[in-house]
Amino acid sequence: MKYYLLAISITFLGINTLIAQEDLLNELEQETKEESYEQPAFKAMKIGNLQSTKVAAKGDMYMYVSHRFGTLKDGLTTFFGFDNANTKIQLVYGIYDGVQIGLARESIRKTYSSHIKAKIIGQSKDFPVNIVGYATANIRTDLRKEQYPLLEFGDRMTYATQLLVSRRFSNHFSFELAPTYVRQNLVLEPFQKHNQIALGAGGRLKVSKRMSVNVDYVYNFSRHKNSIYNNPLTFGLDIETGGHVFQLLFSNAQSTNEPGFISNAEGKWFEDVFFGFNIVRVF
Repeated sequence: MKYYLLAISITFLGINTLIAQEDLLNELEQETKEESYEQPAFKAMKIGNLQSTKVAAKGDMYMYVSHRFGTLKDGLTTFFGFDNANTKIQLVYGIYDGVQIGLARESIRKTYSSHIKAKIIGQSKDFPVNIVGYATANIRTDLRKEQYPLLEFGDRMTYATQLLVSRRFSNHFSFELAPTYVRQNLVLEPFQKHNQIALGAGGRLKVSKRMSVNVDYVYNFSRHKNSIYNNPLTFGLDIETGGHVFQLLFSNAQSTNEPGFISNAEGKWFEDVFFGFNIVRVF
């Protein structure tokens, strides 16, 4: 627990110093152009939990370190969830202009994932929105034959496909819609469907040169009314510094993988809320 406290303290104490540094992300300088509302609509590859339309440039390597702590409602028993952290480490690489791939490992459900994300068309004077395609495949490694004797390799797999459509309305506000398809080969809840259709929505409101407030929500049309899971809602604060983006988040979903938070958001807002953060570094 003391290591989490030390890490959080260093993060917050270092923010003021980092803000004073010369910004290494060239995209930040583009926002000084008063009438340019083109790409990027978002500064990070995620709005909160929901994917944004930002795609890595060719040759750029990103490292994401994500933490989602346990529920805040346990109070001091788990130090407001710090004792029950879910950690995800992800590497993203731009293989072509407008195409990225990534690999990740998340501790919850011991999940490994891969993804591909490709820009279809960008917002310009001639076209009103950004359109990006996203697909991910996840494999759970926490499932054991002892628990499920008939378990096959394919049962460990989950998939998600999204069409991300965003528009940067001004230098301060961007909005996105994300029609989504999720496939779970194995469902452990009687009411859960294998094939699920959902619609995500998210936005970014810039409140200063290097800070923005972000919100995203996903409505799962295939969720049964008696399901124990909920639709994910996430509030966040992005802090852009020299070469880094810090994202501080509150969500009712502990998983950061698309099949995880879209299908299995375990918390209820104002009851089971998870605090977390992402640290993003570009090389």
